[in-house]
Amino acid sequence: MTTLTTNISLAENQRASSVSAIARIPTYVYASVFASLCIIVGLIWDISWHTSIGRDGLLSPPHISIYLGAVIAGIFSGFKVLKISFAGTEEEKASSISFWGVFKGSLGALFCIWGAIAMLTSAPFDDWWHNTYGLDVQILSPPHTVLALGMMMIQFGAMISALSMQNRVEEGTKVARNLKILFVVAAGLLLVSLYTIASEYLGRHDMHHSMYYQVAGFLFPLFLIAVAYSSKLKWAATATAAIYMVMMMLMVWILPLFPAEPLLGPIRNHVTNYQPFDFPMLLIFPAIAIDWLMIKLQGKNSWLKALIVGPVVVLIIFAVQWPFGDFLMSEYARNWFFGTESWYFGSSPDWQYRYDFMPWHMHTGMQIVQGIAIACGLAFLSSRLGMKWGSWMKNIKR
Repeated sequence: MTTLTTNISLAENQRASSVSAIARIPTYVYASVFASLCIIVGLIWDISWHTSIGRDGLLSPPHISIYLGAVIAGIFSGFKVLKISFAGTEEEKASSISFWGVFKGSLGALFCIWGAIAMLTSAPFDDWWHNTYGLDVQILSPPHTVLALGMMMIQFGAMISALSMQNRVEEGTKVARNLKILFVVAAGLLLVSLYTIASEYLGRHDMHHSMYYQVAGFLFPLFLIAVAYSSKLKWAATATAAIYMVMMMLMVWILPLFPAEPLLGPIRNHVTNYQPFDFPMLLIFPAIAIDWLMIKLQGKNSWLKALIVGPVVVLIIFAVQWPFGDFLMSEYARNWFFGTESWYFGSSPDWQYRYDFMPWHMHTGMQIVQGIAIACGLAFLSSRLGMKWGSWMKNIKR
């Protein structure tokens, strides 16, 4: 009887220690989400810089914002890992993962550290690349690929840092509520990065081409369903899409307020202020459908859910973005709110397709029907992968 009482007391003490360990959110979690924000601001600013100014440098203001995010994530997460590894309590070490046989820390912190190393390694590589080959003609040059992987690792690390604590904390507390918010904020910022990387296929000139819906149909169900599956927030996909849209719109509205002039030739479009990046996709609508269907189909077979959710997401994106593309090409969108007057300084402002779809880049009739069918198939597969990914994240507790 005494032994049983002792064991119960030990279990209660361990539970109390676990709860006290997450009675507040550690600083490194806030720092990793803030680092993700710095990265996104720098990323969108850098695109605008290239569109408006052209001449670049290792320590240009957008680059400083990006690398500041890497430094913040690396320092705060690195300090947390070192503290747990060499001065942590037994409870902290037990709730951490071990790597290299020496270090212990959360999975999110490790992602942030690896991402920071990749980003800071890419900086001199990128500078050498520009000095050797000149300006990039595409988003994913070799140094930018390393940088993009590092950025997304930090952003994913921010998500996982909040998620692992969300999966251990007691529901109904202030900490639990704040962790849910931090998770969807981090997810929304990562969604901005995913959109930016795929933006060569997701611009307004692509909205009447089936490739637009195939890329969107694979990318967005995968990520938004994973978020909806893993978060304890009821409308997590909707909140994530809202964060993405707000962040993108703020950059469209704020950047043009500042002066900028081209510093490289040829200059065919004389701009005097920063040219904003794309107005966001209306992802709030497919995200609402994802959250609603996840609730309605709860308990159903995962393949059946994917078969329903994937095509529905594609059809909603098509129903929303096709006419929205027409609107963005119209004179009603040529204002500060939608920012469609943004134009690269090296392109002619009088190009006949600046505000129109290129005939050779439009799909109609059976072309678009076949393209949407392929997009639905891709969305079905990505939805199932998103559920698998979300189920894995839902079980992360370290």
